Amino acid sequence: VRMARLNKVKPAGNPVDQLLIIGLLLAAMLPASEVSGGALALRLVVALVTLVRLVWALQMLLARGSITYLMTIALGVLLLCGAGFWWLEPLTPTFADGLWLAFTTAATVGYGDVVPSTPASKIFAVFVVLLGFGVLTLATAAIATMWIGTEERRIEREILHDLRQQLGVVHADMKALRAELRSRNALLEGSVSGPTTGPTKAPTTAPGGATASAADLRRSARPPSRSSGR
Repeated sequence: VRMARLNKVKPAGNPVDQLLIIGLLLAAMLPASEVSGGALALRLVVALVTLVRLVWALQMLLARGSITYLMTIALGVLLLCGAGFWWLEPLTPTFADGLWLAFTTAATVGYGDVVPSTPASKIFAVFVVLLGFGVLTLATAAIATMWIGTEERRIEREILHDLRQQLGVVHADMKALRAELRSRNALLEGSVSGPTTGPTKAPTTAPGGATASAADLRRSARPPSRSSGR
């Protein structure tokens, strides 16, 4: 029942988004900013609100531990390592060569087409392996987690759908049982509360066999009166 109520509730529109849409429309309809200071101020406010809204919308993508965050960190580490090889290794005359050497070293692929040749680049390669391999592992693990999480969410939706159907069937069965119980209770009450007759008193008979009236019974039950004369 609670899930059904939650499904019936529709989320209301965000008032910030609605105000932002109105502000964008007003900024488009107002005259040029060179001739109107108010239009310029309104456009600046709308631009600031739009920037804040975009940052707020992207905070989940840039949150710590998200796939976007980890991929950004991995890309940054690879760029820094590529710049280091480009500076230390003479066999990498271009930044692209240094970036390729950084990737093959961090991923521990070791194709052999470009290898560190100077002592400085070899020492730097050790740190690239330790740092870059960890960062790439986190990135690939985040991608795998995203795929697994998508499959788990699909399975959860299917389970919730089946559970709602079963709850609907149980609710219908309980409703039918309640109706049947009410009908049976009504039948039982009708059979118990039928027309009843009071107890009948048997007529009192005299010793001779004739039916005696109440006055005769009272006279016979009265004690005999004593004479007052001596």
